[in-house]
Amino acid sequence: VSEFRLAVVQLQVSSVKPDNLSRARRLVTEAARQGSQVVLLPECFNSPYGTSFFSEYAENIPGESSQVLSEAARENKVYLVGGSIPEEDGGKFYNTCTVFGPDGNLIVKHRKIHLFDIDVPGKIRFQESETLSPGSSLSVFETPFCKVGVGICYDMRFAELAQLYSRKGCQLLVYPGAFNMTTGPAHWELLQRGRALDNQVYVATASPARDETASYVAWGHSTVVNPWGEVISKAGAEETVIYADIDLQYLADIRQQIPITTQRRDDLYTVTSHKRNKTIFN
Repeated sequence: VSEFRLAVVQLQVSSVKPDNLSRARRLVTEAARQGSQVVLLPECFNSPYGTSFFSEYAENIPGESSQVLSEAARENKVYLVGGSIPEEDGGKFYNTCTVFGPDGNLIVKHRKIHLFDIDVPGKIRFQESETLSPGSSLSVFETPFCKVGVGICYDMRFAELAQLYSRKGCQLLVYPGAFNMTTGPAHWELLQRGRALDNQVYVATASPARDETASYVAWGHSTVVNPWGEVISKAGAEETVIYADIDLQYLADIRQQIPITTQRRDDLYTVTSHKRNKTIFN
């Protein structure tokens, strides 16, 4: 199969978890009815985003939110990238993405590797590490269409992660993310286009819809970028579902026309993963 339809759900997230879960489920169903085979939800889709909310909304996995995702994937026979939720495990908290197959089984669990700790004077200060612990694995899952690499928001700023996913054979990278009103207009699209162009892959991001009354205001503008670095689908600020047809033959053509994957000078430089055990990749 050289082509498949991807849906990106830009969800309006409220402080009421059951409402978030039911709305996400409804939009996954809507996406499936439009022919989507892979569906992507936003970062912190079940809760407000903020260090004061992570422990309050945190769940074990499996738990309430992951059960809803499993059922939605199975009922609609889609690969469902479940954005992220605050996860509690062993007294620690993580920002975690779960991916479910069309049979409803959990395929992979990605804990955000790079925690969002920034301080832009006069604009924004945010320290995920005040509450969250970082993940320690890279996450790739297989579909009948292609391999998919998973990152969460701030993970996208690290080009090495995307390069490693590309080396593992990923042709689509997905990043649930919630950039803000400072970093969003400056870097959100630029980073996606850079990751797509550098690695000649498709890149998809899912943001929560913008809520001007929230303590953390998300930029929105969920996006899909092709291997040429072009934006092929993009949301505004409001709740919506966007679609993109992922054309793997087009990707192959780009790699043949500009064959950087075979022109790298591995004798001069390389990007490698380091871990004492062999579980670096989920």
